[in-house]
Amino acid sequence: MNKKRDKGQSHSTRPARAGPPRWLKLDMSPSDIELLVVELAKKGYPPSMIGIILRDQFGIPLVKQVIGKKIEQILEKHGIRIVVPEDVFNLMKRAVNLRRHLDEHPKDMHSKRGLIEIESKIHRLVKYYKRVGKLPADWKYDPETAKLIVSTGIYKFQEAA
Repeated sequence: MNKKRDKGQSHSTRPARAGPPRWLKLDMSPSDIELLVVELAKKGYPPSMIGIILRDQFGIPLVKQVIGKKIEQILEKHGIRIVVPEDVFNLMKRAVNLRRHLDEHPKDMHSKRGLIEIESKIHRLVKYYKRVGKLPADWKYDPETAKLIVSTGIYKFQEAA
């Protein structure tokens, strides 16, 4: 009997809930929370880190339950666009750092294999995000553009319409 799926499943699951939890008492309005999300994004925090900051420092468990919109939707409403999805961005950061390491240590075969695995994850995610429409159909991963994207950051700021 093969039970590979049983490993690593001990985490708690979020309750399915439409509105905010009953115990939540906020002294901020939804518009204040939106402005706080935009301010944190302008400081350079990615959406996952914004959610953690709101949870730990402001007692907001889930932004979507309180406001009714996800963090990325709030940012798009205020003219802040994410260049690539956050998981692809983090993998691209790892790939850029690993390429820098391999420039200094070209015989490091273990790291070379790691780079191949990271880039295959990037290609799989890009294929998925093209299919669901989060990335344009002509978007392509390239190490040089990855270096440029990582150096400029995850956000692209536009004037709000």
